[in-house]
Amino acid sequence: MNFSSDTSAPAHPKVIEAMAAANTGPAGSYGGDPLTAGLRARLAEVFETEDFDYWLVASGTAANALALACFCPPTGAVLCHEEAHIERDERGAPEFFSGGAKLRLLTGFGARIDRDVLEAELAGINRPFVHGTPADVLSLTNLTECGTAYSAAEVALYARLAHEKGLAVHLDGARLANVLASSKASAADMTWRAGVDVLSFGLTKTGAIGCEIIVLFGKAREKFGELQARAKRAGHMPAKMRFLAAQAHAMLEDGLWLTLAGHANAMAKGLASAVLSAGFEIAYPVDGNEVFPFLPKEAATRLRAAGAVSYPWPGGSSRFVCSWTTTPEDIEAFTRVLAGT
Repeated sequence: MNFSSDTSAPAHPKVIEAMAAANTGPAGSYGGDPLTAGLRARLAEVFETEDFDYWLVASGTAANALALACFCPPTGAVLCHEEAHIERDERGAPEFFSGGAKLRLLTGFGARIDRDVLEAELAGINRPFVHGTPADVLSLTNLTECGTAYSAAEVALYARLAHEKGLAVHLDGARLANVLASSKASAADMTWRAGVDVLSFGLTKTGAIGCEIIVLFGKAREKFGELQARAKRAGHMPAKMRFLAAQAHAMLEDGLWLTLAGHANAMAKGLASAVLSAGFEIAYPVDGNEVFPFLPKEAATRLRAAGAVSYPWPGGSSRFVCSWTTTPEDIEAFTRVLAGT
């Protein structure tokens, strides 16, 4: 019963098979191989457009930091939620990669930026005022760090507000699959059609070994050369990129990434139902594969003793994350232990 994180789960067998198949003979270096080039067709199918460029890296932190650095100068700021991954969990990587850009932290329930807070922040931008630090990027996270989701319509609204003030829009999609699986929105509707300029497209949490794709849409493609240069300078130009591309091919083929995310979401719904049936509260809506229950000490102790691994969360709840390997038997065992039966 390991609910610590979806990154704790093993890679899906099809990912391992794809990497083994890629391990045959020589291939071009630094993305100049057929697998990396062939990924364009798969991504075009997923996002329903040909108007994009992409770059592969092995970690979400690298994807976010490189993406933001391309759109935010050292003298600018990135608007994000105060609980966003780029603020809480990336050890200053966005600031480091951008050469000093600030993260301007906004509030809102469930790690979702409140519209009124965003509008007030945007209204206060005064670029000629040399003493201030104007925002250049709005970064949204979907799923958020609290497991909540923005709808495609909300992403579109926030992107429109940001664009009206001249900001680029970045989407941290480390768990994008979970959002799409639960909302049934298309990848296109949640990204470029909603006004997203650059996406950190995560596949690692869903079932890959380590594969994140930076996707530039539309006019943002102008930054692709800079993205490559920054990736090289930062040490994120994998010589054998075909092994990252192989993972992406396996995950995207026949919608495996969405199937695995849908399973994780279903397991989370079962876990949440067990929590509520036991009479305990949940801190945030369960919009994906994460559940944040408030557990009394006795129940938490029983779960730990039974081997249930979770993560303490700010505010007094605990984070339980389901993955593609979470089984109905895991949820049944969790339910029994929580109920004390």
